[in-house]
Amino acid sequence: MQFWFTEEQSKGLRISVQVERVVEKRRTPYQEAVVSETSDFGRMLTLDDVIQTTERDEFAYHEMICHVPMCSHPNPDRVLVVGGGDGGAVREVLKHPVQAVDLVEIDEAVISLSKEHLPSISSGLADPRVRVIIGDGIEFVAGSRDAYDVIIVDSTDPVGPAQGLFERGFFERVRRALREGGLFAAQTGSPFYSAELVARVYRDLRSVFPKAGLYLGCVPTYPGGLWVFSIGSVGGEFTSPLPGRVVKGTKYYDEAVHSAAFVLPPFVRRLIDGDR
Repeated sequence: MQFWFTEEQSKGLRISVQVERVVEKRRTPYQEAVVSETSDFGRMLTLDDVIQTTERDEFAYHEMICHVPMCSHPNPDRVLVVGGGDGGAVREVLKHPVQAVDLVEIDEAVISLSKEHLPSISSGLADPRVRVIIGDGIEFVAGSRDAYDVIIVDSTDPVGPAQGLFERGFFERVRRALREGGLFAAQTGSPFYSAELVARVYRDLRSVFPKAGLYLGCVPTYPGGLWVFSIGSVGGEFTSPLPGRVVKGTKYYDEAVHSAAFVLPPFVRRLIDGDR
């Protein structure tokens, strides 16, 4: 029987998706995780009634959070993904000739549900180069030093266990966990509905990393559709891909999109300049 799933994305904005059936619902120690079959977006993963990913539009998000930092590094051998238990970020990272990928996810149920019900997204988790760690990403990063070339934080919104992933102290630990020339990228919400978060994260990254910036992507099922990714570098530039760092098998990302994503609309520039 069809019904409508509705997410309240802000006090004045809701998005509704027509659901054909609930595939599986699971209450975990951290949240309620649900995989649903939808009419327009294929299978959809929600956590505590918030859309995390759908089969139809996940490529836009996962390609942009991964390939911008990966294509800005000359040789990203070791990569850490914090969060991202659905496996989409890992799948994209593996399109590069990496040696090892560590995935740290606090909720094992997200991984097992995705493996069972979202195979097109989670397929990379079976790769022998991938090590899956069930645990707290903040603690894991704190215990890492000069270990990774690229760190990608594919987290939920800054509530509950994920709140600390958006704080300056965590960014300082990320910098220590990066090797020389390393890059960090994270999703940081909507410039329309998370303006204060976007501005604060950008200020903190500028105070921690020698180089920091924002870039944009389009994710239809996320609040407002326009999405912000934040990036920090202890090495080179990141506003254009390095020569020879072309990645194959993408549907959203390419060299031109990489560069264009750093062209910010005036209202976003004013936001990070402190002039709204």
